[in-house]
Amino acid sequence: MAKKVLVLGETREGALRNVSFEAIAAAKKISGGGEVVAVLIGDTVAEFGAELVAYGADRVITVEHPHLKSYTSDGYGQAFMAVVEQEKPEGLVFGHTSVGKDLAPKIASKLQAGLISDVTDIEGEGDDAVFIRPIFSGKAFEKVKLKGGLTFITVRSNNIAPLEREERSGDVSSLSVDITNLRTIIKNVVRKSTEGVDLSEAKVIVAGGRGVKSTEGFEPLQELANLLGGAVGASRGACDADYCDYSLQIGQTGKVVTPDLYIAAGISGAIQHMAGMSNSKVIVAINKDPEANIFKVADYGIVGDLFEVIPMLTEEFKKIM
Repeated sequence: MAKKVLVLGETREGALRNVSFEAIAAAKKISGGGEVVAVLIGDTVAEFGAELVAYGADRVITVEHPHLKSYTSDGYGQAFMAVVEQEKPEGLVFGHTSVGKDLAPKIASKLQAGLISDVTDIEGEGDDAVFIRPIFSGKAFEKVKLKGGLTFITVRSNNIAPLEREERSGDVSSLSVDITNLRTIIKNVVRKSTEGVDLSEAKVIVAGGRGVKSTEGFEPLQELANLLGGAVGASRGACDADYCDYSLQIGQTGKVVTPDLYIAAGISGAIQHMAGMSNSKVIVAINKDPEANIFKVADYGIVGDLFEVIPMLTEEFKKIM
């Protein structure tokens, strides 16, 4: 049976997040040939509607209000529920982002629906769709099939490939929603994270551990990441040692990432860290200790001093780029 599926599009610093396009691709599978409707929430977001159509959305609905400039679960919850009441969808897809992880359970509770979170792949389509998600910190995967009711999932970034961008036509409309009774209003946002590529969506990550030894030790990692168009991450040990901000932390208590290339420099490979990066497509480990745990999950291992290896890698990449 064809389904109507709503997708929550996300913007960040004046641009659409890639996970929005990945969510549309997931929604296409769930819909079984039905309609995919993207939803954009913010103070000024209508300009992004055409881009979502180009990546596969059949329609786009925008909800704009001054109180939606920054995310709050109250504000976004009111806005999204208004769209749900109007559209009456059979499926919902969010990104498994900080917004999605906070908002999805709230919406699921209001709709008295189940929620399949952190989906990394979908087998089949429509009513036959089977959702794959990691469990036990990525040590195993489970397959989930719904027997009925609303299909509601969140998708992990960098796992479900977006559709090819095409010149497509689709209606972009607005829905007026009175956002009231907010318990929280955000007046100012101060970002600690470094500028550049979003860590959770980066295709290349160069991460450092305690082996970087200092804040300055991250500089060669940053140079390599910039060269590869990637982002810099860190283990909890490096964050605890105050070498970098906790916004860079990757692991069970930090960000979970799945880049195409993950370079781990001076990271021993604690189980908590590997829970956040072990599903990366290619892992390169650099460590002086040949017995370091990180080598157990690495596709390529380099036993050596990161302060010698990283500059060598940087120079070699410069030659071919």
